[in-house]
Amino acid sequence: MYEESQAISILSETECWNLLSSVTLGRLVTSVDGRPDIFPVNFVVQRRTVLFRTAEGAKLVGTAINDHVLFEADDHGVTEGWSVIVKGTGRILRTHDEIDEAERAQLLPWTATAKQHYVRVSPAERHGSSICVRPRARPRNCFRLKRAVTFTN
Repeated sequence: MYEESQAISILSETECWNLLSSVTLGRLVTSVDGRPDIFPVNFVVQRRTVLFRTAEGAKLVGTAINDHVLFEADDHGVTEGWSVIVKGTGRILRTHDEIDEAERAQLLPWTATAKQHYVRVSPAERHGSSICVRPRARPRNCFRLKRAVTFTN
């Protein structure tokens, strides 16, 4: 029998970063003057941070004005899915050393637009959980949704 206590379990910090490392497309959430905005970005995990490239525009300006950002990535299959949210600080990389390190990640833009700026999201706290959702039509099967909110010191 399905029990509610089986529905939620905690994901470790390592599981959160491994899940993030397994995909390349996520969403950046910024907020300027109390107005949130969300942008799809391709990214890589580097040293337990999220690294993405961007052109001049709303993502870059939003991060420059308010460096408190959220980043989310997810994936799913037939029987399970997951979502990892990183709440932290977005910082535009400026020094030669920072840019050299970012370029070693071999993060290539998906679009033809020149993406000359690197942004690194450094997490602030960590929490992770796994949720199992039981579909009504198939009571013996369980769709597992791993939901991880990753925040690190």
